[in-house]
Amino acid sequence: MQHIRTTNAANRLDRLPITKFHRTTLLAVAFAYFFEFADINTFAITAPVVREQWGAEVNHVAYVTSLSFVGMFIGAIVAGGLADRLGRRHTLTATTLWFTAWSFACVFAWDIWSLGVFRVLTSAGLSAMTVVAVVYISELFPSAKRGKYQAYAIVIGICGTPVTNLIASAVVPMSDWSWRLVYLWGSLGVLFLLFVRKLEESPQWLESRGRHEEAEAVLARIEAGAVAEHGELPAARQPEPQGPAVKPGLGMLKDKKFLYPTLLLSVLWITQTIGFFGYSSWAPTLLAAEGVSVEDSIFYVALTTVGAPLGSFLAAMVTDRFERKWCLVVFGLVIAASGLMYGLTFTPVLIVVFGFLVNLFERGYTALAYAYSPELFNTNGRSLGTSIAYGLGRLSNAVGPLMIAGIYNGVGYEAVFMFIAGTWTVGAIVLALFGPATRRKRLATEAEARAHSVPAAS
Repeated sequence: MQHIRTTNAANRLDRLPITKFHRTTLLAVAFAYFFEFADINTFAITAPVVREQWGAEVNHVAYVTSLSFVGMFIGAIVAGGLADRLGRRHTLTATTLWFTAWSFACVFAWDIWSLGVFRVLTSAGLSAMTVVAVVYISELFPSAKRGKYQAYAIVIGICGTPVTNLIASAVVPMSDWSWRLVYLWGSLGVLFLLFVRKLEESPQWLESRGRHEEAEAVLARIEAGAVAEHGELPAARQPEPQGPAVKPGLGMLKDKKFLYPTLLLSVLWITQTIGFFGYSSWAPTLLAAEGVSVEDSIFYVALTTVGAPLGSFLAAMVTDRFERKWCLVVFGLVIAASGLMYGLTFTPVLIVVFGFLVNLFERGYTALAYAYSPELFNTNGRSLGTSIAYGLGRLSNAVGPLMIAGIYNGVGYEAVFMFIAGTWTVGAIVLALFGPATRRKRLATEAEARAHSVPAAS
C-alpha cells in the first residue's frame, strides 16, 4: 500500500502548464469573487438612503457594520473547518450559495435592524467564500504561477465593485424603494451553480485526508487534459521526506511553524481590514454627512472604484516577479499616503484622484495577500491558518466602525483618514520586519521542475 500513499499531488501540479482546467477554475472563482465584491459594499452604498427613510443615526450604521464583521469572523472560522472536513470544492459552493441567499433576503428588509440581521448573515458567507477560494486556487495552480492567477481572478472579480456602484448610482435615486434592487443584484451570485460540475476537488486536500485513490483519479484527469493540450509532461520531482504530521484542528496552534505565520498574517489582515473597510464603508456616509449630496457621494465613490480592477492587474504583473512581502510593504505605504490625502480635500477632482489611488493599490494589496497568506502553511494547516488570520482581521473591524464613528464625532472628518493611514503604516512596518520571504522557495521549485523535464523529454 506504500505506493498508494505517495500521490505526490503538490509536485505533480507544480510541473503542469496552464490548461483549460486552470482557466475554467479561474473563471469559476472569478465569478464568485465578482458577486462577493459586488455584495460586500452594498450596505455602505445604501446606508445614506436608509438613514433618511428609516430615521437611522450614524451610530446605527456603525452597529450594523460592526456586527457584519463579527459575522465575517464566524464565517471565516467555520469555513476553514468545513473546508478541511468536507473539501474545498463543496465548501466553496455552499458558502457562495449562503451569501447570495441572504443578500436576496435583504431585498425584503423592513427596518434598520432586520436589514442588519440579514447583512450579518450575508457577511458571514462573503468571508467564508473568500477564505475557501484563496486556498482553492493556491492548491490547484502551479506554485510559480499561482500568485499571478490569484490576481487575475480578482481582476475579473473586483469589477463587481465599480459595476455595482455604477448600478447603484443609477437605481438608488429612482424611487423610495429602488435601493432594494442593489441587494437583488448581489444575489445573482447563485448562478455559480452553473460552474460546479466543471470543478475538481483539490488533490492536495484529498491526499491530506488519506483519500489517495480519489486524489490519483483527479490528478490523472488534470494531467490527461494537459497532455492533450501541450504534449508530454516533464517528470514530477520526488516528494521530500515529511516530519510527523500534526493533526488538523486548533491543536495546531501549539506548533510554532503554524502559530508564527498565523500571528503575522493576523496583523496583516487586521490592519488591511480596518484600513480598507474604514475607508470604503464610510466614504459615502461621511461625504454625505459633510454636506455632499447623496447622489454625488455615491457617484464620486463609484468613480474611485474604477481603479480596483487595475490594481489587481498591477498585482498580477509584480506578484510572481518580485518578492511578495516587499510588494505588500510598498503597496501598504502608498495606500496610507493616498488615503490621508483623500481625507484632506473636498475638491471633487482630488476626491476622485486620491480615492482612485486608494482603490488601485488596495486591491493590488489584497491580491498579493491572497497569494502570500496560504503559502506560509502546509496543506494540513493552510485552510485553518488562513481562516483564523482572515477571520481575526474581520473581527477586529467589529470595533473599527465604532472607533471611526467616535473619531468623527469627537475630532472630525480629517482625523478619520489620519487613523486609517496609521493602520496601513503599522501593517507595512510589521510585515517588513517579520514577514517571511517566499520567492526563493518558489524559484527553487520552478528550477527543479525544469531540471526534471530534461530526462522526461529525452
